[in-house]
Amino acid sequence: MNTDFYIKSYCRIKDNTVSLNDSVLFNDASKSFIDFIKSAYKNQNTKYPKFFKMDNLSKLAFLAADVLLKNENLKLENDNNIAIVFSNRASSLDTDRKHQESIQNKESYYPSPAVFVYTLPNICIGEISIKYKLYSENSFFIFDNFNASHLLTYSNSLLSSNKAHEVLCGWVEFDGENNYEAFLYLVSKTGTIKHTEQNIITLYNT
Repeated sequence: MNTDFYIKSYCRIKDNTVSLNDSVLFNDASKSFIDFIKSAYKNQNTKYPKFFKMDNLSKLAFLAADVLLKNENLKLENDNNIAIVFSNRASSLDTDRKHQESIQNKESYYPSPAVFVYTLPNICIGEISIKYKLYSENSFFIFDNFNASHLLTYSNSLLSSNKAHEVLCGWVEFDGENNYEAFLYLVSKTGTIKHTEQNIITLYNT
């Protein structure tokens, strides 16, 4: 299997900060995640009206992906052969809780469809795919912790088998206002950082 793959770029959203390749793009002292993500959306000139209807996990994943893919200057009029491989620990638990609350709400006859639609973690992949016309392979895995080994093996396999030209992969976790983190990176056949397990871990922990 060809292992000559590289990390072209990476994005992190954590602690009210958005960074691209370790350069801080935006920082906001807002204590509320909702206030922070709205401010970051406006600051990064992200344009996707449906953003404000998304659940928190999808907002987090979408903004991180948008920052990263805008940096690649993709042509949105073309289909882009980029696979998506995401992972986290909490799945869609934050939205699942809201869905359960809507079911138990005696003032409501029916649970909220707007909430229910996001009770799968891979819905965020669909939102990203729609905007950037990504019709290649996509998967969302649940692990106890960040699993660099799996991301490496799975994305390299997609590239080696020519199922994708590039792979957007990483960790997108949202489990409450104070427990959120996105770390996404783009793997390709060109770049400056070798796609190895140690390099992935180093970037994630930076």
